[in-house]
Amino acid sequence: MNRLTRIFFSGALLAIAVGLSPSTWAQDTKGTTDDSNKPGDNLTAVEPPAGYKVGVDDELMISVWHEPEFSQGVVVRADGMITLPLLNDIKVVGLTTEELRSLLTEKLKTLVNDPQVTIIVKAIKSLKVFLVGSVGRPGMYPLTSQLTALQLITEGGGLGPFAKSKSIYILRNANGKQVRIEFNYKKALQGKGEDPVLQTGDMVVVP
Repeated sequence: MNRLTRIFFSGALLAIAVGLSPSTWAQDTKGTTDDSNKPGDNLTAVEPPAGYKVGVDDELMISVWHEPEFSQGVVVRADGMITLPLLNDIKVVGLTTEELRSLLTEKLKTLVNDPQVTIIVKAIKSLKVFLVGSVGRPGMYPLTSQLTALQLITEGGGLGPFAKSKSIYILRNANGKQVRIEFNYKKALQGKGEDPVLQTGDMVVVP
């Protein structure tokens, strides 16, 4: 019996004496690697749509490797700012997550040696579309991923019994002007017509 086997056997006997099963004792003696401080571990995140930029009311998790005092969840305020310890107010609205990561990395270099920053989007509340008219559930809907007009109507409970499916349109602000985009619901439903991808601020109107 080699030395390692004798140690394990003696420990197992001791575990039995104090009321533990040998298997439980063996599990407790296994070495573990604590990776709990890795940025972004064990956090719920959403997948931002293409071209996403941080907006008001968005919820972010800022994680700095091995620097728990700088790692925290934040909500973007109405003034477009977030506040972090020692860094005070930081303007974040209009930045991509990569631009925000680079900005915080630069700011932290005076406080932390080789800061490694991760930005996780926990909730997107700044991107919104609107569904109005003869539908099951009119109202405001978050634009958390790519969403088409047909998908929004479906999410909103479908057309009402008196909806004019051939007269549906989308109102969109483009370059400071409001444009109207016609939408043929029946053709889109059959896969024979266009189903426009919605942009933040779009209003789908169902007469």
